[in-house]
Amino acid sequence: MRIQDIHQQLASIGAKPIHIGRVTRAWLNGTPLDTGTRHQRTEDFLPLSVRNGLHEVSQSIEGLARLSSEHPGSDGSARLLVALADGQMVESVLLPRAGLCVSSQVGCAVGCVFCMTGKSGLLRQLGSAEIVAQVALARRFRPVKKVVFMGMGEPAHNLDNVLDAIDLLGTDGGIGHKNLVFSTVGDRRVFERLPLQKVKPALALSLHSTDAVLRRELLPRAPQFDPAELVELGEAYARLVDYPIQYQWTLLKGINDSQDEMDGIIRLLRGKFAIMNVIPYNSLDDDEFQRPDADRIHQIMRYLHENGVLTKVRNSAGQDIDGGCGQLRARAERVIRARQRPAESPVLDAN
Repeated sequence: MRIQDIHQQLASIGAKPIHIGRVTRAWLNGTPLDTGTRHQRTEDFLPLSVRNGLHEVSQSIEGLARLSSEHPGSDGSARLLVALADGQMVESVLLPRAGLCVSSQVGCAVGCVFCMTGKSGLLRQLGSAEIVAQVALARRFRPVKKVVFMGMGEPAHNLDNVLDAIDLLGTDGGIGHKNLVFSTVGDRRVFERLPLQKVKPALALSLHSTDAVLRRELLPRAPQFDPAELVELGEAYARLVDYPIQYQWTLLKGINDSQDEMDGIIRLLRGKFAIMNVIPYNSLDDDEFQRPDADRIHQIMRYLHENGVLTKVRNSAGQDIDGGCGQLRARAERVIRARQRPAESPVLDAN
């Protein structure tokens, strides 16, 4: 469902644009749709026809995103497994310091080899209303002042719905424009569309390697950018919006943690309006990929800093609660399949 569908449903019960705005803001704040203001009683907040029809609208909105389970982490985060109206599930993550990570697709088509979400492939797009519904749901638990589009899915592959969600969150949602972070593996449409938006979000680009061949192996179905070209496009957007680009680098032991890669990062990013986010891989016992040792992570941080690249370590939120994107959903899917599997037929004694 799209945001426009909600607005049309409200218009059909007699809501004028001012009333649609009031209801939308109440929804995005995680409060009842007929919530009044400090200076206006609830019964005077909306016309009678709208108040009478609001229950049905509320039912539609409630069904967009329901909490299936909550998994608090020791770092102050909480991973939310969110059920959609059709029974599909996505993940949202409440982050420390009033942040929220939201999903834009069920599954993902990019197929990053280190990502659990990519292993399921793309199942469907999320409508713009389903995207912002994750924010409304999260605000029932705690304040949300920053939204990052870094959950399940590739936002560039659902561009219209994601940009509609960003526009609404940056206006009626009350979130500062640079506190909306569009994360992508890189897509030319992103660099064409974002500069034209009313709400211009911050941009995060998944780099992961400075070697074009290795990057294609790690991100097999991502647009074929040379890393240097991707950085130049990012730099142009950063200068336009006067806000640094965040480059994402999932650190994989023995794969992209070499000295050659670190020198490549310095060559590409030194002097750029950029922040390098190093994200040590969230290892599972049976993974083919592993997290580098703590000493190696510290060496990388120190080396990049000393050579002019602003670098931060971004551990995946909730590493103790299946913190990697898609891991929680995958575990839930396994449980559901196990419950649905028919019981084994009893073996009859032939004697």
